[in-house]
Amino acid sequence: MKIIKLITNWLEIHASSPTYAGWVLAGIAVCFFGAAINTMAGWLYAISGVTLALLGIAAFLASRSLVGLSVTRRQISPVSAGDELTLELEIYNPTKQSVTLLQVEDILPFVLGKPMKHGIETIASRETYRWVYYHPTEKRGIYRWHSVELATGAPLGLFWSRRQHHCEATAIVYPTVLTLSACPLVDEIGEEESQRNEYHGRPLQTATSGLVRSLRPYRIGDPTRLIHWRTSARYGELRVRELEMITSGQQVIIALDTAGNWEADNFEQAVIAAASMYFYAQHQQLQVQLLTAATGLVRGDRSVLETLAATQYHEDISDYDEQHPLIWLTQNPLSISSLPQGSRWLLWPDIQSNNEPVLVSRDYSGVVIDTAQALRSQLQKPLV
Repeated sequence: MKIIKLITNWLEIHASSPTYAGWVLAGIAVCFFGAAINTMAGWLYAISGVTLALLGIAAFLASRSLVGLSVTRRQISPVSAGDELTLELEIYNPTKQSVTLLQVEDILPFVLGKPMKHGIETIASRETYRWVYYHPTEKRGIYRWHSVELATGAPLGLFWSRRQHHCEATAIVYPTVLTLSACPLVDEIGEEESQRNEYHGRPLQTATSGLVRSLRPYRIGDPTRLIHWRTSARYGELRVRELEMITSGQQVIIALDTAGNWEADNFEQAVIAAASMYFYAQHQQLQVQLLTAATGLVRGDRSVLETLAATQYHEDISDYDEQHPLIWLTQNPLSISSLPQGSRWLLWPDIQSNNEPVLVSRDYSGVVIDTAQALRSQLQKPLV
């Protein structure tokens, strides 16, 4: 059976292969030819000859219908996991004859989904047919494929012919970004830096005028790192600095332990947490960067999202010698004790060692993630 399948595939790609109806008609033609030999009846020879000629014409026309067709693909816009990819193909017919009853198949990678098929009734001479379809996504990643197949059985359906076209495709599926109203891992780093600046007498400046803005009463949703604690204590109510941003070199580095060992589900949660904290820190007007083993430090929305879409655990470690405080996302509790001073951590317990207590260094504050609870609420809870 495998040999027959290989032969059939080779014929379909390089010429044309009989369909079920074609095999039946070929069998009938052979029977008529055998009867003609036995009876020497001319009309039986005629029927078998006409039938074989019809099969030959069907085989020739099926393969000829695909000659000259070209396929191009539009660039695929990135989406977040759970959204739909928009894929667009254009099939151009440069010949003088119209092409009918065509099937186009976009051969997606199996991790993304099954190949998508679409039937085309007619492509007129020197016309372009545009096929747009939407494909759901479930998991982040960078998906690449390069083949599109055109196939037809026209005009009689007795033979089937298909041709592969090289058509590069790259689909980027970003990780989910959770909307956070607070994140103590990020907020407390901002507070500590703010207090150090005040202690050393260095003024905090705004991003626009370079001067310290006036204080105003606290409103729900204001980041806690902007609260001026001494003034708040004096007035008996919370006061915040309006539109202030620290310009003395404060930065937040969100480091994902991609060189370590992970449970697959835990790693996916860690990627979501890293993306969510990155954009939360940006919203708080902090200088934030992402650190992974393979890429080192990365900044910029698109670069960070693409890095998180492609990252995997057990990556090779790139050079990184700086000792800035980190927000460390890991499944290895032993790695926490070697973090730079002032760092924070998020720890996912190893499911395989759930009978052992999780021991972490108390020199650094952090959160132990419970995979049975919602990740968003855990990113917003106070540190231990």
